[in-house]
Amino acid sequence: MKIIFIFFVFFSLNKSLASNIGKETGLEIPRYVSIKSDNANIRVGPSRNYPINIKYIIKNLPIKIIDEYNDWRKVEDFENNLGWIHKSLIKGERHGIIKSNETESIIIYNSSDGIPIGEINRGNIVKLKNCKIDWCYIIFERYKGWIKKKYIWGTKSDEVYNIGFFQPFIDYFWKSINFMNYLILKYK
Repeated sequence: MKIIFIFFVFFSLNKSLASNIGKETGLEIPRYVSIKSDNANIRVGPSRNYPINIKYIIKNLPIKIIDEYNDWRKVEDFENNLGWIHKSLIKGERHGIIKSNETESIIIYNSSDGIPIGEINRGNIVKLKNCKIDWCYIIFERYKGWIKKKYIWGTKSDEVYNIGFFQPFIDYFWKSINFMNYLILKYK
């Protein structure tokens, strides 16, 4: 009886986990990728025979893969548009698009909860280097810094992405530097 129970639990877990894995690639579904080209078509179905639904002319635009069929990926963009794109037009390099309901710019910080070093506007595309629970380290033009994850479309809300072993030490270093700068300015 124990063996049957264990087999049932194992089978149930495998079936539930398999529903989140792409049939063609074996990668997680949904997942975020970027458009490789500044000329990419999103089609109504998974073939060149289907009509074009949307034409993207922006390189590095983030999209979310929600299904796979042969060489085609069903995707969703930041405006909830759905369609199919050929796998040759996407890359695994992660980018995000700045979203905000606020009219003001989003602040870029030197560290999470650190000192402001710049601003970025809604609709800008940023390269995602790594993400913590609430913050992402981005590259945009001449800026390299942290912004709050809630302002980025292109990463899951609970996703921790590309965080290395030394990240807590780096965070501690920047908190120390920021605190020293605060003390210098306060008692100047």
